[in-house]
Amino acid sequence: MYWKFLCVDCDRNWILNRLCSPSKPCEARAIACGQWIDMVTTRIGGYSLQNRLLVAVSVLLTVFLGLTGVVLDRAFRNSLETGVAEQLQVQIYVLLAAVDETDGNFYFSENLREPRFSQLNSNLYGFISSASEGELLRTSSALDIDYETLSLDYDLGIGNTSFGRLQTTSGSEFFVSSYAVTWENRRSPILFSVLESTDTFKAEAAGFRNSLWSWLGGLAVLLLVLQVLLLRWGLAPLRRLATDLQQIEAGQSEALDTSYPRELSAVTRNLNLLIQSERKQQSRYRTTLADLAHSLKTPLAVIQGELGRDAAGNSQESLVQEQLDRMNQIVTYQLQRAVSAGNASTLARQVNVADVVARVSRTLQKVYADKAVNIELNIDPALNFLGDERDLMEMLGNLLDNACKYGRGKVAVSAVLLSDAPPSMRLQIEDNGPGISADDRDRVLQRGVRLDTLAQGQGIGLAVVADIATGYGASVSVADSRLGGAAIVIVFDNIRVAD
Repeated sequence: MYWKFLCVDCDRNWILNRLCSPSKPCEARAIACGQWIDMVTTRIGGYSLQNRLLVAVSVLLTVFLGLTGVVLDRAFRNSLETGVAEQLQVQIYVLLAAVDETDGNFYFSENLREPRFSQLNSNLYGFISSASEGELLRTSSALDIDYETLSLDYDLGIGNTSFGRLQTTSGSEFFVSSYAVTWENRRSPILFSVLESTDTFKAEAAGFRNSLWSWLGGLAVLLLVLQVLLLRWGLAPLRRLATDLQQIEAGQSEALDTSYPRELSAVTRNLNLLIQSERKQQSRYRTTLADLAHSLKTPLAVIQGELGRDAAGNSQESLVQEQLDRMNQIVTYQLQRAVSAGNASTLARQVNVADVVARVSRTLQKVYADKAVNIELNIDPALNFLGDERDLMEMLGNLLDNACKYGRGKVAVSAVLLSDAPPSMRLQIEDNGPGISADDRDRVLQRGVRLDTLAQGQGIGLAVVADIATGYGASVSVADSRLGGAAIVIVFDNIRVAD
C-alpha cells in the first residue's frame, strides 16, 4: 500500500511506501508524518474524536514505552557486563597474589581466596600462560577445559588489561579478562587470564528483560485506562452538547444550557442565537401569512355575502360565486403550501399522533353526524410526530374529511411503527367509498398540478397533504383499501417512540 504526501518544501507530491523510510529530506517533513498519523487514526478509529485520540495516544505510548524498554535493557546489559569485567579484574589480582615459581614451575603458594577456582563446573576458570611456552598453570576448576580451544590475546602489551567474549570451538561462550606482566627470568610476558561462562549473565539479563517488559506492559495498560478515563472526562462537555442538541431536535428543550467550559461557550452561545433567530423567523412568517390570509379572505367574504343577497338562479351570479369559491380554495391552498414549506425544522416539537387523530376524528364525527360515520382507530400510543401540530392536524383533517365525505359511512385510521433504526411510521386512512382510479392516483398527488385538473370530488385536500408531507421528507401514496375504497398511505421518518 502506498500513501501520497504533499511536501511543504518543494511543493511536490511524493509516493511513499508505508513500510519504507523516506529517501529524500523533504519527504520526512513533519507535514508528511502528521498526514500519515491522521490517516491511520481515521482508518482505525473512524470519525470518533475519542477513538482517534485513543489510537494516537496508544501509538505514541507504544513507541515511547518500546524505546524506553530497549534503552533500559541495553543499559542494564552494559552495566552487568561492566560489573563482570570489574569482577574478573579482581580475580586476576587474586591469581597474582597466590602464584609463585620454583625452578621454572608455577604453582599456587596458598589457597585461592575465591572458592570457585577450586570447584569443578563453577563457571570461573583461571589460566597462566605465555606465548612461547603455552599453558603454565590452571586452577582446579579448569581441569575439564581444553586449553587448545581457547584463543587468548598474547599480543597484549605489558601492564595492559583486555576484556571481551571468547567463543570456543566447542560452542561454549565465556567472558575473558587478561592481564600481561613480566616475570623475572622469563623472556615472554606472562598472561594471567580469568574466564567466566556467560550463562549466568544471560540468565540475569533475560530475567531483567522479562520483568522489565512485564512492568512496562502493566504500565501501558494502566496508562491506557487512565487515558480512557481522562478522555471521557475531558470530552464529557461535547457529549453533553450533543445530548442537548438531540433534546432540542426532539422538542424536549428550548435552548442549550449555558454551563459549558470556556472553550465551548462561544459555540453554544452562537447556536442559541441561531436557534432563537430561526424561531423568530418562523414566527414572523406565520404572522405575515396570517395577515395575508385575513386581508384576502375578508374581501372575498364580503363579495360572497353581497352575491348571496341577490336572487338565486342567475347563471352569471352563479358563475361568479363558483369562481369566488375557487379563489378562496386557491388562497387556502397556497397559504398552506407556504406555511408547510418551512415546518420540517430540526427544532420541532414532539406531537402525540394518537391524541391528534382522536381530536380530529371526534370533530368530523360531529360534522358528519347525519351520515353516522364510524371511524375505527388503530394508533400506537407511543408514536410521536416531530413537527408542527397544526401540520399534522391539517393533513389528518383533509384526509379524514375526504374519507368521511366520499365514503359510505366507514373509515379506518392506523399508525404503526415500521422500523426502530431509524424510527419510521406508516399512517394510513381508509374508506369504503368509490376510491380513486389507478390512472388518477399519481396525478392527484403530483406537485404543481393545476387545481382545475384535479379529480372531481377530491378538492385540494390531497395536494395540500402531499405538499405538507413532502416538506417533512415523507412519502404519500394511494392504494386500494381493505374496506373497498381508497387508502392514503403516508410514511414518516421524523418520529420518536416514547419510552
